[in-house]
This record gives sequence, C-alpha cells and structure tokens, in this order.
Amino acid sequence: MAEIRLSAEHKYAAELAALIAADQGGRPPGWAMSPRAVATYILGSDKPVGGVPIAPKYIGDRGLVEVAIATLASDRALMLAGEPGTAKSWLSEHLAAAISGTSALVVQGTAGTSEEHLKYGWNYALLLAEGPSPRALVPSPVLRAMRDGKIARLEEVTRTSSEIQDALISILSEKQLGIPELAEVVTAQRGFNLIATANTRDRGVNEMSAALKRRFNFVTVPVIDDLEQEIRIVTGREAELRADYQVGVEAPADLTRMLVTVFQELRAGLSKDGKVKLRQPGSVMSTAEAISVLFNSGILAGSFGGGKVGAAEVARSLVGAISKEGGDDLKVLAEYVETVAKGRTGPWKELYAATRGVAAKAAGST
Repeated sequence: MAEIRLSAEHKYAAELAALIAADQGGRPPGWAMSPRAVATYILGSDKPVGGVPIAPKYIGDRGLVEVAIATLASDRALMLAGEPGTAKSWLSEHLAAAISGTSALVVQGTAGTSEEHLKYGWNYALLLAEGPSPRALVPSPVLRAMRDGKIARLEEVTRTSSEIQDALISILSEKQLGIPELAEVVTAQRGFNLIATANTRDRGVNEMSAALKRRFNFVTVPVIDDLEQEIRIVTGREAELRADYQVGVEAPADLTRMLVTVFQELRAGLSKDGKVKLRQPGSVMSTAEAISVLFNSGILAGSFGGGKVGAAEVARSLVGAISKEGGDDLKVLAEYVETVAKGRTGPWKELYAATRGVAAKAAGST
C-alpha cells in the first residue's frame, strides 16, 4: 500500500541530503545544516545543489523566513501567527525537517490537550507491574525533543488551556522538565527549540499570557496579496496533491487565474480594479482553500466530467467551500457573480452561468 502523504523529511530526502553534503556554513549545535542551507531548502534554489534541484517549499517574504530560522537558533521559541490557511503548519513542518531531520515531534493543541501530551504519561500496565520506572514512562514529543536536541512543534497553541500554557512557560524558560516520580530532571540538549502556531482569526480557548508571549519571537505569516505569487502557490501545491493521491486532472491556466482572483477579491472585499466594493464571506477564503477547490475541481472533471476542468466543476467546488458558514455566504457569492463576474469575458462568463444556478440552488436548501 502506498502512503497518502509522506513527511517532509521523507518526501524531500534527496534535497535535504544534497544540502547537508554541500553545506559549508557554520551549524548551530544540534542542527543538521547551517541557517543559510535551511533558508535555501525552504525558499528553493535557482541552481541545483549537488545535482539535485531544490524546489521552493514556501513562496513569500525571504526576510520572514530568515527571521524564523534565526529565532530557532536563539534562546527564544518561534511563534508563527496568521490567518487560517497561510501555510503556518506547512512552514513549521519544513523548518523542523531541515533543522532536526524530523518533523514528527508534534503536539496538536486542542481544548482537551493535557499535561501528559506536553510532558509525559505512563504505560499503566508497566506502571502497575513495576511502579514508576523509565520503562513505564511514555515521553511526550516535547520531552523527546528535549532529550534528543530536536525541534518540537505545538499546533494551535491558543486552543490549549491556561494550565498547558503555564507548563509551557516553565519548559521554555528553564529548558528543563522534572519527572518527580523518577526523581529525575531532563535538561534540554543543544538543538532543542519549539515552533508554535496560532490563528489570529480564531481567538481559541485562552489568550496567551504576557509571560508566555515573552518566551516567543512572533513571526506573522501574511495573507498573500500578490496575484501571480498566489497563482504559483496554488498551481504548484495542487499538482503535488494530484501526484500524491493519483487522481484528478490539471486545470487550464485561465481557470486557475480566475479562481485565485475570486478568492483575492472576496477576501479583500474589493474588485481588482477598485471600482466595486464587495461583501466579505464569513468563510475563510485562504490560499489553502483555493488549493482545495482547484484539486476538487480536477477530481470532478476527471471522474465525472469529460476529463477537462471547466467552469462548472469550479463552481460546484467553490460553492462547497464557501457554504461552510451557511446561506449568508452563498448570498455573498451570488452577489459577487452578479456584480463582478457577469461583466467580465472569457471563462468568467462560464463561471457566471455555472455559479449563478448552483449558488441559488444551494442557498435555497439552507
């Protein structure tokens, strides 16, 4: 059976190996490669390294990436903050893979995240048989990262409780974690650090305290405003998904451009020419959502259509994406196609005809 999704360190193993072999820069203790090589891995290279092409993993501000990398070499942890769908987790995974060789030391933050998830737990069968012992201890990803000098990842930190956030302060401040049952204190090895992510739109369960914020350097991952840049991201990532899942067909370039334009205009609440103010939907019109819509459109065309992605497939996928918050957002989409899409030429005419009927039908059923 083929794996659906490989981790970054496995999927890009050849790139990582080539960069490590060619790296002549100074490496912080515990790092697999120098900060400059990490940046090359994340941002890509115009020229092959050791005969291996280095594809960009993040398309955006180089300065943002460099600050993130520099932070991880310092005493501060890294907080990647931003709107949903801005590739925070994607960037976190690739940073960990390049620096530590593994992106697997991750804790998913939720309202139910407990101290066991952050620190350690127990194998209760062994605990009953032997009492507290190293064999009975089940270390958390964070504890394993501390012991091995690796990068740990904490997703959606603002969704965790205040107790978890308080425990995190201690770990980040002291770089130590006590295990009183074993009369042991684990001291983090060089190379240990933590990357956390937080959605700025989702306030979560608890706001971070000032004390916790001081333990992080904040890097805000912006929403992409540049049309060509977002088209490049959407096109590239959708192609990766098709290859990973081995399903779907490629969309024509003009349809991809149109879809990304729809997302940018609805996100901004303004048409590209600045002439039409638009209502903004409550649903997240993120780059990640645009990738999903394009991928789903290709599956519809390949599986149920004529093998070519058209406006009808895009319309059906777009309605599915924008209807997550209910009928009001469908009305926003209906207004958009009437005021903006209707007056445009080319694939916009087809989108207008297709979206108008699908959106009206979906809105009527909500």
